[in-house]
Amino acid sequence: MKKVLTAVSLVALCATAASAEVKVGMITTLSGGGAGLGIDVRDGFMLAIAQSGRTDIDVVIEDDQRKPDIAVQLSDRMIQSERVDVMTGIIWSNLAMAVVPSAVNQDVVYLSPNAGPSALAGQGCHENYFNVAWQNDNLHEAAGAYANTADYANSFIMAPNYPAGQDALTGYKRMYEGELAGEVFTQLGQTDYAAEIAQIRASGADSVFFFLPGGMGISFLKQYANSGVDIPVVGPAFSFDQGILQAVGDAALNVVNTSQWNKDIDNATNAAFVDSFQAEYGRLPSLYASQGFDTANLLISALDKADPSDQDAFRDALRAADFDSTRGDFAFGPNQHPIQTIYAREVVKEGDVYTNKIIGVALENHSDAYASQCKM
Repeated sequence: MKKVLTAVSLVALCATAASAEVKVGMITTLSGGGAGLGIDVRDGFMLAIAQSGRTDIDVVIEDDQRKPDIAVQLSDRMIQSERVDVMTGIIWSNLAMAVVPSAVNQDVVYLSPNAGPSALAGQGCHENYFNVAWQNDNLHEAAGAYANTADYANSFIMAPNYPAGQDALTGYKRMYEGELAGEVFTQLGQTDYAAEIAQIRASGADSVFFFLPGGMGISFLKQYANSGVDIPVVGPAFSFDQGILQAVGDAALNVVNTSQWNKDIDNATNAAFVDSFQAEYGRLPSLYASQGFDTANLLISALDKADPSDQDAFRDALRAADFDSTRGDFAFGPNQHPIQTIYAREVVKEGDVYTNKIIGVALENHSDAYASQCKM
């Protein structure tokens, strides 16, 4: 029996087709350790989509459980079965290294809202890969630059032993001009830092730089505060971000950390983002939420100019970065990683809420060390 389409059903059919015109695959961490980071990226991204009023962007969201094998399975399914046009969402660099090279080589554009491993910024750069957050070394480079201005001359440094951790210590050492009292790689997901704190105590250090994202940073800071070791610490925003500070509490007060974003960056887009995110979700946004928001707005700005099916035009539209960022001025370098200002922030308490305030600029209009190796 032949199905007859009425005018109403035709309209409905066209609306359905329009709503799925651009398909975005978001693979991020929504459960287990580090789930707060992925939830914030997702919520920032979806807030921007909602505010745009567009109905032609279909976002498929999956939980990678912070497991590379799960992330690869999800990516393969999204590309081969879901036929996504764009992918985004990954938080952790080891998962990015498992997913991104394969995705971009299958002609899918990948917009990173967080992970920025050095291997994808230099010789492994690709025309389909754009990082909207930072290259992994950047915030750590800024911490090293800050340490110089604070006259730290003998830092003890540590990070987890995975790509982002290796990039972290490389970045700090690139800018830091002093000596090293010690250099330690911890286990990814480690929760007991008694041995490392004992090493710090015995090292003669005048400062501690650490990169321990998510729950790792919470565990370390609490144990460090209770240890009686009175050596100042500095780090990147990842251990002092909005979602983490409430769990750390007083142990984080007055610590200086580095970030390309903060809620008090003075521009209209950022002020509106902070207000609308808090109104929608009942909490202050984090660094990760701002990155998700900016990633979605970059995508929307490109879709206003070109369809993903015209890949050259779509990539050109992404490179133009013609959107209002929460960070203010935003531009891509030649390897499609941001050129941006990175700030020094101090942890403060506003009423009952622990948060950060900007106290200065650590690096201005900063690119990354790997752009010259990119041969696009």
